[in-house]
Amino acid sequence: MCPSPAAKRHTNQENSMYIVTGGAGFIGSALVWKLNREGIDDILIVDSLGTSEKWKNLVKRRYADFIHKDAFYEMLCGGSLPFKAEAVIHMGACSSTTERDADYLMENNFHYSCALARWAVERKVPFLYASSGATYGDGSLGFSDDDRVTPQLRPINMYGYSKQLFDLWVMRNRLLGKVVGIKFFNVFGPNEYHKAEMQSVVRKSFFQIRDTGKVRLFKSHRAGFGHGEQIRDFVYVKDCVEVLWWFLQNPKVRGIFNLGTGKARTWNDLVKAVFKASGVKPKIEYIDMPAEIRDQYQYVTEAKMDKLRRAGCPVKCRSLEDAVEDYVKGHLQKTDPYL
Repeated sequence: MCPSPAAKRHTNQENSMYIVTGGAGFIGSALVWKLNREGIDDILIVDSLGTSEKWKNLVKRRYADFIHKDAFYEMLCGGSLPFKAEAVIHMGACSSTTERDADYLMENNFHYSCALARWAVERKVPFLYASSGATYGDGSLGFSDDDRVTPQLRPINMYGYSKQLFDLWVMRNRLLGKVVGIKFFNVFGPNEYHKAEMQSVVRKSFFQIRDTGKVRLFKSHRAGFGHGEQIRDFVYVKDCVEVLWWFLQNPKVRGIFNLGTGKARTWNDLVKAVFKASGVKPKIEYIDMPAEIRDQYQYVTEAKMDKLRRAGCPVKCRSLEDAVEDYVKGHLQKTDPYL
């Protein structure tokens, strides 16, 4: 029944709020960090904390209120959200590429997004949402964010499919000129610590180096790719939130855009950068890739960034080496690694 008693507690917000779903998560909390740095703390965080340590992402942040994502959804579907919204930045989703519960992903990633987008568009509130580079599947169609390409994409995991469905919903409902979708590629950086197996290889490598002096990478199981030579477009979370902020400052720019560096690098490059930042000589061990993920494994991802540049975005992403050094020395080696 909408709204729930829990939702009724949140009825006295007077200021116009930045609503950040997934605001305690990795990219969401980094965005809240950026908003705070811009002097903004009229922020409503929507998330589910559960028993993880995600709450630690919020300890140093300034925000007006927190609402559980289910209570927020009940208010949304009941038409009883009591907030004036400055913008909705929808980063909330199950982001696990190995999640097998398709019904859960349909409800949590697709239907939730549809309801929130309708609410924002009807009220002419700026709406930014997280899509994913996982929509590109095996990469056989390339990595262009041209709108003519999007309907042809075939994701190879359910997470990517849930994101593709919402991109297609936006296009089918003629919302490309009213919302912003961001196809994040391989994002890494501070505040990812709660993500368990979905943490970046940068953080995993840092602790492998500290504890064993070496890093383990998957062998290649495809001709033409050496071990550790699979390539990804690795992008730093601090650069990502600069782009999100630029979109908030440029409300006339709308559409679905890639967000990566535009330059793919190998896993070997990545871990060598971690070794260098850690002051340790590289030592890499290659292990078999688990059979259950081999058919869903992307050997190549590289964001085509022309569309974002044509839109006028001036943000320049750090090089892989500079980003890794900032992450390792500025966060992972610190007692308090959080933004």
